[in-house]
Amino acid sequence: MENIKTSALPKTVKVAAVQIAPVLYSRKGTVEKVINKISELAKKGVEFATFPETIIPYYPYFSFIQAPYAMGKEHQRLMDEAIVVPSAETEAIGEAARQANMVVSIGVNERDGGSVYNTQLLFDADGALIQRRRKLTPTYHERMVWGQGDASGLSAVNSKVGRIGQLACWEHYNPLFRYALIADGEQIHSAMYPGSFLGPLHGEQTALNVRQHALESACFVVCATGWLSPEQQEQIAKDTGGPIGPISGGCFTAIIGPDGQLIGEALKTGEGEVIAEIDFAQIDARKRLMDANGHYSRPELVSLNIDLTPAAQVHNPYSGKPYLGMKAENNSIYN
Repeated sequence: MENIKTSALPKTVKVAAVQIAPVLYSRKGTVEKVINKISELAKKGVEFATFPETIIPYYPYFSFIQAPYAMGKEHQRLMDEAIVVPSAETEAIGEAARQANMVVSIGVNERDGGSVYNTQLLFDADGALIQRRRKLTPTYHERMVWGQGDASGLSAVNSKVGRIGQLACWEHYNPLFRYALIADGEQIHSAMYPGSFLGPLHGEQTALNVRQHALESACFVVCATGWLSPEQQEQIAKDTGGPIGPISGGCFTAIIGPDGQLIGEALKTGEGEVIAEIDFAQIDARKRLMDANGHYSRPELVSLNIDLTPAAQVHNPYSGKPYLGMKAENNSIYN
């Protein structure tokens, strides 16, 4: 775990959880929409923002309402519109973050060769990409769409606004994944979900999920879910021959304090954002009572083992290091 210079960190941070719809089927349109939203949030004084899971270019709703043998066309369309990291699109988002002086956490469909991954990107306030992590285990229908990530990104990272950890959707159902970030001292947890999914039950489960993590980690959780307009739902249903019901409701965009309580009201319908000023003093107040990475743990009895080594298909037997290819070697995240 990196050393945290607490004296250099802010005492309060203005954060935003963003509920937003993609520009359906368009990488370019959705990136532009995200950049405009970052600029809009900056005018409201926001210093940290979380956007939904794979909002760029859009979540693969088709995979939940189409049979596997029938979804090749939609899968190919998603691959064609997926984002490459790094690329002109990631540079544009980083530049928007820099101009806004804002730390930005956002979910994307990442294309790497012939594979697509559910990836979370974290940009610091100077525009630098400080974390790229892939969802470790895609959920149920998602396994037909995305490849698996590795644990090289299962860590919290320092940023201008504090130490941030990221997880996507049902990764929050795995207590070991969550504890990896708890043990790494996250202060702000960025939680991303698709939204417009499975109706009210999914929203209720999301609320329980993120509030429990806030309690256990004694950190602030900024949770963002996506949104589909009625017209977008109809378009997806038309293109897939599937029903609208399974891609409806299920939104819970909110900010949760270290005591598990909502800060302000959650957003469950429509586009918008939840904005709040968080005070890091509340983290200490909670951890004084229950510190899951300190006095409330029993490491001599129970501990977690994590392999943070980036996974690779080819290893160089002479260097003993994974061979990651030219693209990865040029990406400082993997160095």
